[in-house]
Amino acid sequence: MNEQARRRPHKPHRRPKKDPVRMLAFEALRAVDERDAYANLVLPPLLKKAREKDDFDARDAALATELVYGTLRRQGTYDAIIAACVDRPLREVDPPVLDVLALGAHQLLGTRIPTHAAVSASVELARVVLGDGRAKFVNAVLRKIAQDDLDTWLERVAPPYDDDAEEHLAIVHSHPRWVVSALWDSLGGGRAGIEDLLDADNERPEVTLVARPGRSTTDELFDVLGEESGLPGRWSPYAVRLAEGGEPGAIEAVREGRAGVQDEGSQLVAIALANAPLEGSDERWLDGCAGPGGKAALLAALAAERGASLLASEKQPHRARLVERALAGNPGPYQVIAADGTRPPWRPGSFDRVLVDVPCSGLGALRRRPEARWRRRPEDLEGFAPLQRGLLREALNAVRVGGVVGYATCSPHLAETRVVVDDVLKGRGGPPVEAEWLDARPLMPGVPALGDGPDVQLWPHLHGTDAMYLALLRRTA
Repeated sequence: MNEQARRRPHKPHRRPKKDPVRMLAFEALRAVDERDAYANLVLPPLLKKAREKDDFDARDAALATELVYGTLRRQGTYDAIIAACVDRPLREVDPPVLDVLALGAHQLLGTRIPTHAAVSASVELARVVLGDGRAKFVNAVLRKIAQDDLDTWLERVAPPYDDDAEEHLAIVHSHPRWVVSALWDSLGGGRAGIEDLLDADNERPEVTLVARPGRSTTDELFDVLGEESGLPGRWSPYAVRLAEGGEPGAIEAVREGRAGVQDEGSQLVAIALANAPLEGSDERWLDGCAGPGGKAALLAALAAERGASLLASEKQPHRARLVERALAGNPGPYQVIAADGTRPPWRPGSFDRVLVDVPCSGLGALRRRPEARWRRRPEDLEGFAPLQRGLLREALNAVRVGGVVGYATCSPHLAETRVVVDDVLKGRGGPPVEAEWLDARPLMPGVPALGDGPDVQLWPHLHGTDAMYLALLRRTA
């Protein structure tokens, strides 16, 4: 060792600083990746725990929320950019490293955080959770990403639209290619419509409340929220939209179950079924797939106003308990049971109105559950298909002649919507059912762009709702 090296003072090891906001965001992303958890279920308890500490305020919570949801929504785009900056396939990069890189990429390309702060904070996070060695790798990759803005990166990593339209849209708008294809088929039209839809999927959705009839009113909610925090619903007479930052749990009516959080599209489906024209008795209603209870609670309130009763059935016992909680205190008669809607305990022809909001791919709620787009596979639809047909067939058997069935699903995929209804009515895969279509469009008054009917498909970019589908059918024999 030469004299100069001996005289150079030894650089002390510096312990990495823990940034509580980025640590929380990393924990949430790891839970989503490792446990197949959903961010909307993982994040609230993490934020609650963090708020109990004096150094974590509302601004910290807002930033952590943006980092988690923004990273999940843009995961496909960021993966393509990261892949262009590393010397190995992404599948060979450890998932925790990818999570740190994606968080850093979102700060660099999707927020207003200054470049230096985004890189340094991400490298510090890497030192804490990955160690110094892999932190150097993170530093090198993020410095490459920081050299260009998002538009420049997209020009580099996405093929031109004219060469491969679906792959271009998939990378630019961060959706799997097969999802882009399926949504485009369902939507129809040209480039502008599908780009508007994909953009809407990447927007943070509004929080919408429902004032359950006979238990609460929109006026009560507006009085609590005030003009700055409460906005009228676009379409539902029971809806109140929260301005950004509104906290539903702080509202007494929500705490007491007289009001709830419910997307306006979900409200419209329940209202349309309740108002569908009916001849004869209107005394017994059924929600055949009631969990977790939002539509059931609205249906129960609407039924109570007419002196009707609701039977809410849910196959999974833990979800049935959620339904019980949602319906607690309803002024009219109701019952909640745990039962399989494909092997129902009730007698055929027992009900006047029946709703089945069937299990599905969830492609209509990608705004709320952005991680779902990366988990679903085309083959998943094959698994849902027999269940969806079975539930609809039994729903039609459960309703009396002249009664009405609403088939609903939070997916716009044709294989989960109109194809299911057509198959059941025509007897594909089972005995045919004597029923006729009802036009659902007049039952959503004032709602534009509902298509040619008789069924209805709602869209985030056209209606500001989840992409709910509804078909109304009347039993004829």
